[in-house]
Formats: sequence, C-alpha cells, structure tokens
Amino acid sequence: MLDVASGRIVTPGEVLVEGERITEAGPTVSRPAGAEIIDLGDVTLMPGLIDAHVHLFLHPGAEDLQTVEESVPQRTILATLAAKADLMAGFTAERDMGTEGAGSADTAVRNAINDGLIPGPRMRVSGNAIDILGGHEDANHFNPAQQVLSNADRANDSEQIVEVMREQKKEGSDFTKMYETGRDTVVDGNLVTPYQYTEAQLAAAVAEAARTGRKVAVHATGDPGALYAVQAGVESVDHAFQLSDETMRLMHEKDIPAVPTFAIVEYFAQHAANPAAGKREQEVLDLHAREFKKQLAAGVPMAVGSDVGPFPHGTQAREFELMVKYGMPAVAVLQADLINGAKVLGWQNEIGELKPGYFADVIAVPGDPTQDISAVTRVSFVMKGGVVYRK
Repeated sequence: MLDVASGRIVTPGEVLVEGERITEAGPTVSRPAGAEIIDLGDVTLMPGLIDAHVHLFLHPGAEDLQTVEESVPQRTILATLAAKADLMAGFTAERDMGTEGAGSADTAVRNAINDGLIPGPRMRVSGNAIDILGGHEDANHFNPAQQVLSNADRANDSEQIVEVMREQKKEGSDFTKMYETGRDTVVDGNLVTPYQYTEAQLAAAVAEAARTGRKVAVHATGDPGALYAVQAGVESVDHAFQLSDETMRLMHEKDIPAVPTFAIVEYFAQHAANPAAGKREQEVLDLHAREFKKQLAAGVPMAVGSDVGPFPHGTQAREFELMVKYGMPAVAVLQADLINGAKVLGWQNEIGELKPGYFADVIAVPGDPTQDISAVTRVSFVMKGGVVYRK
C-alpha cells in the first residue's frame, strides 16, 4: 500500500474498514470475528484519487453550444453519468469548477451522491462560475440580438460579485469559482491574457467567501490576473500557464497551489477543428510545459486537476502522466494530488491517506505508482466510504 506522506510502498498492505471509516492500515491489521476479507492479490492499495478541476456538466463536443442546445435536465442526466465514470476510474473526490450555464444543478447531483441515490465522487460544487460582461465565458461569438445567455453568472464590480456569491450560497454552492483571465494568445513565445477583476474586487470575493467559511478559486492562466488573485488570497490558481517571478514567490510564500490542467490542453491540441487551431493549442501546451519547470523550481505548490468534461470523463488520470512527463517526480505528483488536493477541497485529515479515522476511500492499481505513474490509469478496485463500487 502507498504511504502517501513518506512516498513509500508498504509491503504487504492491509486496511481494516468499519462503516465508512478506516480503523487500521499497515502491513497487517487485526481481523475481527465475522469481518469480510477482500483479497485483491498483487496490487497496490492507494487512497482514492482527487481531481481538483472537473466539469461534470460538460462532455466532448462544441462547448459553447451545449448550453444553447441541451436543456438543464438533459445536462444534469449526463452529469450523473459523468460522476459515475469518474468514480469508476478511481476518483473518489472532486471539485466541480462550474456548471457552464447549468446554474445550481450541481447541488442536486452532489446531494444525490451524498444521499446514496447515485454513484459518484465526494463533490465540492460551485454552481456557475462568475464572469464579467463580455468575459471569458460570455456568449461573445453569437448574434447579440439573440441574447444568448452567458455560461457564467455575470458580475462587474465588488457589489455585484458579493450579491452573486450570496445567491450561489443560497442555492447550495460549496465555494466560488471566478474567471480572472482570458482569452489567451501566445505572442513571441509569451502568454498574453487580459485580467477581468482587480485585486480589490477579488479581495472582496475572498472576504465574502470567508464570512461563511468558504474559498475562492480562479481560472487564471497568466499575469497580471494571476498576481491579483494571489495577492487577494484565493485558494488556488487553476491553469497557471505562465506566472511572473513575483506571482510564483507569493504562491510559495502563501502556500497557494497551481492546478496545471495539462490534460485538457493536450486533448484540444490533438482534437482541434483545423490545423491552425491545433497549432495554437500546441503552442500553449509547449509554453505551459516550459513554464511548469520554472514553477517547480520556484517552489510553487501543486494540486492535480484535469479540466475533464470537454474530454471524456473517466480518462483524466492522464493528468498524472503529463505532470511527470513535464518534470515532476511521480511521488511528488501523488502527494500533490492526495495531500494538497484534500486541502484544496477542504477535507484534509479526512481523505487522501490510508490512516485511521479517514474515510475508507480505497483504490487498487497494478505495480508501483511511485515508479510508474501510469498505474493510476489502470484502477481495478474502487471503494468509497466503505462501499465497494468496482471489484
């Protein structure tokens, strides 16, 4: 079994589960009378994987048209199937980073999972993301006369941000997701991306979230938007394609993780509508890979998030392989996922390790994931909260 904190494999590995929690874990555990024994053979036991950036309400295809062509009930049904696919792939906890126009429908999916009505990961949900007029997720390419709705909730100043956040909280959101940069272009090998909110506006959002014990996560691919977000004290900087030295220094100092989302960029590069679009996506991926090495050298904390949705749910363990490919040791990637991911989701000391008192979220993979990270793409057993979903 994987000892996450030390990064070592403990042999043999046994876990004792009572109810939904782990009571013992190690080379051997006690065997109470009448206990069910599940012998998985030659596998490595791990805590359930964590994806800190998912979109249950998206699927492959034209992202901007899904909101227009598919009803919220239809998208909700598809989201329940996505949740099951992610769980079967070993992801027992996820952070849904925006329903992209389905409002608070993710609250219903989260609650149905929690009530045992449908299978799925433990979920932290945000409802719609928050965006400015004409911002990253506004319907900018449609005929304005048609009044096509934005895929996010619109807020243009601090007062509107707080108002929207309060409405989202009422509808069941666990945290706030904000679009801070976009659209992105690469000019002479550098990322150019306009910011959307000032530091003061982001600080107002962080303060409002803190009032009710919640956090703010931002879509921020580069500066100055990423810097404003870090100065304001957000929970994570998602995408983080290119960061300034000052932004990296502050992220290290404040322990604010980047969530690189390599998998989505690779997918877009490989599945572009035309060669020119594919070239643009590959430029972003190459830039991101180069800058990732700088971020690691600067001590920027990392969490693992794939941005799954625009590519098929249940395949997002590819993110682990790409983080290793671009310079992060396998053990460090696993710790980023399981330790930092648990912290980002607000479940530290409850998930991310196989320890007494933690939720019995246990998966099995072949071989040694600390030596071959691709093992996490071949999950053969899934338990969440003491319930076996895949065997």
